[in-house]
Order: sequence, then structure tokens, then C-alpha cells
Amino acid sequence: MNHNLDLFSDNEDGLLIAGIDEAGRGPLAGSVYAAAVILDPAKTIYGLMDSKKLSEKKREQLALEIKENALSWSIACATVEEIDQINILQATMLAMKRAVLNLSVAPGLALIDGNRVPADMPVACRAIVKGDALEACISAASILAKTARDASLRELHEQYPEYGFDQHKGYGTALHLERLRLHGACPEHRRSFAPVRKLQG
Repeated sequence: MNHNLDLFSDNEDGLLIAGIDEAGRGPLAGSVYAAAVILDPAKTIYGLMDSKKLSEKKREQLALEIKENALSWSIACATVEEIDQINILQATMLAMKRAVLNLSVAPGLALIDGNRVPADMPVACRAIVKGDALEACISAASILAKTARDASLRELHEQYPEYGFDQHKGYGTALHLERLRLHGACPEHRRSFAPVRKLQG
């Protein structure tokens, strides 16, 4: 399927559309990331799809193409401290808002993967369930968010090698839970998440 066919599917007036997606809502550690991408209709990027359906190598390759060819792109995050303070849903919305605000070109519309849109967005928004599989710009955003977050978890692994962040990327796998029980939580663990909170007694 060529998602690029839907690039400007419902904007006859040439409105610039930004796709927005997040990565890292579910893990027990690390920041939550969001990306915003405005694709250039004159520069087709083939192979865009939901980042979860791509190999790591293919995601990295497409991320480079997106950064080279998009009209504008931005990656932002909300920190572990913010996640614990305002909850993961609100932190995700905050990261999305930051990504849009950091775009070098202001979009006229933002298409957001999922069923919620952040409050106080500086642009008109529309939520699209499974949008990362339906809209090329959201697919592109999902790829940038995922590759940025994976890179941040590889850096966390350098800091805290005992947790195996390079393997599970912070998700609550059996390995991660075992290492958590063994070593306790590090500063990058989300203490508002039940498996981490329980360890704090």
C-alpha cells in the first residue's frame, strides 16, 4: 500500500498537514517521545508504515529519509519527572504539543494517532485511530518518535548497563522485572508505574 497517496487527502486548499505520533507510553523507564512531520508532496518517501511493523534497520533508514526530505520535522519528549508529576497520558500530550511548537513551518492541521488530541494545541487537530497505518505523515512521525526513543534507551543502557535497556527498551519484560527486583529502580524509572512503585515499598 502506498500511503503517500493520502498525503493531502482532504485538503483541496493546499493546507500543510502535520502528522503526530508518540513512542514510549507503556515502558517502565525513560522519557516519552513524540514527533511531528510535515511531508513534502514533491518528495515521495516509499515504505512508510506503522513503525512497529518495520525492522529496526528499516526504521533507521526511513528516519534518515524523512529528515532529509520532509518540509519540516520535530522530535520532542516529556521527562520521567514530568510523567510522574502529571501522569503518562498528560505527559504524552505535552510531548506532542512540544513537537508541533518546534516545527520550523506552522501546519494548518495536525493529524494525531489515537483517539485524543492535546489541549491548547496551537493548530487545528484531528485524532485518527490507527492513523500510523492510514496516513503517511503519521507513519513518518511514528518512525521518528520510535527511533529517537530507542536511541535514548541505548544511551540509558550505557549509564545503567545492569538493567538491559538495550534489549527491552524499558518495557516491562521478564528480564526487566528481574533486573528491577535485583537492583531496585534507577533515576530513569517511572515511579508512578505500578511495577516500579511496588518495589519502593
